[in-house]
Amino acid sequence: MFKPFFKTLFLLLICQAANAQVAQDCVDAVPICSNTPINGGTNGFGTDDFNGAVSSGCLEQTTTGAIESNSAWYRFRAAEAGQLGFNIGHSSDEDWDFALYRATDCSNLGDPVRCNFFDNSENTSFIGVGEDPTGDLDSVHYEDWLQVQAGEDYYLFINNFSNVNSGFSIQFTGNIWVDHPNSALDCTIINNLLGPPIAACEGDNIVLDATTVGATNYEWYNDSGSGYQLIAGANTATYDVQSTGQYRVVVTTSTENIVSDVQVGFNEVPVTGALTDETFCQEANMAFNLNDKNSEALNGTDPDDFVVSYHSSQADADAGNNPLEKQYIPTGGLETIFVRTTSLANPECYDASQSFTLNAIETPILSFLDQAVICESVGSLEIGETNSNPNYTYQWSTGEQTPSISVSESGQYTLTVTNQSNGTLCETSRTVFVEVSTMPQISSVDIEDLSVNNTVTINTDNNGMYEYSMDGGDFQVSNVFEGVPPGVHTVRMQDPYGCGIVEEDIVVVGYLAIFSPNGDVMNETWQIEGLSTLNSPIVTIYDRYGKLIKQMNEFDPGWDGSFQGKPLPSTDYWFKLSYVDDNGNRTFAKHIQSHFSLRR
Repeated sequence: MFKPFFKTLFLLLICQAANAQVAQDCVDAVPICSNTPINGGTNGFGTDDFNGAVSSGCLEQTTTGAIESNSAWYRFRAAEAGQLGFNIGHSSDEDWDFALYRATDCSNLGDPVRCNFFDNSENTSFIGVGEDPTGDLDSVHYEDWLQVQAGEDYYLFINNFSNVNSGFSIQFTGNIWVDHPNSALDCTIINNLLGPPIAACEGDNIVLDATTVGATNYEWYNDSGSGYQLIAGANTATYDVQSTGQYRVVVTTSTENIVSDVQVGFNEVPVTGALTDETFCQEANMAFNLNDKNSEALNGTDPDDFVVSYHSSQADADAGNNPLEKQYIPTGGLETIFVRTTSLANPECYDASQSFTLNAIETPILSFLDQAVICESVGSLEIGETNSNPNYTYQWSTGEQTPSISVSESGQYTLTVTNQSNGTLCETSRTVFVEVSTMPQISSVDIEDLSVNNTVTINTDNNGMYEYSMDGGDFQVSNVFEGVPPGVHTVRMQDPYGCGIVEEDIVVVGYLAIFSPNGDVMNETWQIEGLSTLNSPIVTIYDRYGKLIKQMNEFDPGWDGSFQGKPLPSTDYWFKLSYVDDNGNRTFAKHIQSHFSLRR
């Protein structure tokens, strides 16, 4: 919740009478149709307007045992339809509550249409309907905007818990005042000769007019805190008010004396200080904190008395419309920000004579990646910005001054891009880490288990990162495939950076590395398991000199270790495996360990 914003909303230059146009009872509610100056405060209450009730809407009984403790009543009538709100400004160390009733008769108020009974532990300076003028969007002391219709009557009850208070002011707000600045509220309900209370600004020409048909004499009085005193020489129908106070006119006619009182309050008009222009480096979605300019605009005046807003046009600043977000995201380049300093006691007292420029210099945005790979088969690669800006300068760690460069070696390459304007340099740097990737190459294939489900490992002698696939499946980082059945399989090995891909067919079969045809029934023949998965397989066995010893197909029971009926000696023998591929060509199987041992 909002913390103390100012100690006193409006310090009266001259103490006013405590009962200055403040009505304690609903039936005497003061009719208003515009903002009111701060009054002399409230002290007690008259008749219990709630007839002993313990609550009315959000309002509860106070320390007096009644809903009222130090009360004031006002009434107003909507003359137009639209969004209406109001601010009740008060000292931040006082606790005020309010209730707004849509009613035409004090004896039938009904439930309030807007109501606020929060204590002021946050030391706020405003309660009301609509939006807190200090910009506190989360204030619990504000109720939702009110949509009014022309001709509706409202009673506003304002109450203070304290026995001593310094009064309050009422400021009307809402779009109804934008659409109907001179006719939002109906002033015909005011039958006071001098009209409603007047909230004015220093320097305003305030003329009280008591012109009455048949008047024979006018006397004007001023109460500045010591009771009404006759103003010497003021004996005409009008009086030019120069200072804050309570004014009374006594009009003499041939039949009666007419007495009319009115309160006039003058508020200080702020003078906005000169603001320096701002030049800064802007990054994407970076906000400029307009609050940082408040001290310049206030120029030493009390920030508790004035609020600063910023606007994109002079017209908006003059009208107080469309304030910019305090965390403002510049549009880029040069733009003028118009400044409005407004009195918190009276929003009509403002100064919108100053402005400053924001020069948001774009910090270069780099679009290239910080990782790059040179394909060994290509030999070089272009790195850096491909979408260059002619207004920027480019500097590489290699000394080159172009948006992009061609590199052929691995390493780190740093580019610094600079945008300069009005002596301000906005820089962005990025380092590109370059690696060289060699072409993938399958050097060998290991087959384990020699069973129905085998484990196949694809090996390479190259250094680098590669991905592997079998039989058109998804690529994987691991070079191991499990659960591979016997037969012909297509393996692929690729560089993940797009530097190349190799593909080979492999044959998964099993055979004994050692066999011993010695009559013990164990491993008496040598054969290849899984030949039946191949198309027209042929196995040829050779001795170490290349002599053909045996040729077999998938129907042969195996080799018994003899040649032409004679046993061959214990030694190593070699073999080849061929089969007919899908294209009808006889192909020799690759990556098979093509020798075995005979032991007797």
